[in-house]
Amino acid sequence: MSLVTSFPPLARPQARALVLGSMPGVASLTAQQYYAHPRNHFWPIMANIAGFDAQAPYAERVDALTRAGFAVWDVLQSCVRPGSLDSAIQSGTRIPNDFTAFFAEHPSIARVCFNGTEAQNSFTRHVLPGLSVKGVDYVRLPSTSPAHAVPFAHKLAAWRAALEPP
Repeated sequence: MSLVTSFPPLARPQARALVLGSMPGVASLTAQQYYAHPRNHFWPIMANIAGFDAQAPYAERVDALTRAGFAVWDVLQSCVRPGSLDSAIQSGTRIPNDFTAFFAEHPSIARVCFNGTEAQNSFTRHVLPGLSVKGVDYVRLPSTSPAHAVPFAHKLAAWRAALEPP
């Protein structure tokens, strides 16, 4: 089986919202970039919300995203998973990232958005019981994965409602 490991977070100290995936897929691991699969809707959605070019080079997209107050990370630091599907994560292999340290370094985070059900479930089961952070709102959003067959417009509307300032 394949042990996979996540990336460091994309974040600035003043980040106000954290988007959490479960674990990078094969295309992302190969490219060493978050949401690298060409059919993943993450970058087009965030570009629409934060006002940057979704086709810009990765470093420019990351800079624009983090300047806009968004942070990106994964719930899991590592797991055993063949392929890219969350459903293929082997039971008992989920090791979470250190969210106590992350929230201490990013005290302005007021909202955590889960990019799909697995991210929310892993966070709820493996992180939340040991976390003592106050004033954070948690929202599950439709997955941006191409495997999640929901129209782009539906995903964009849900993400916009959760991430745009009132």
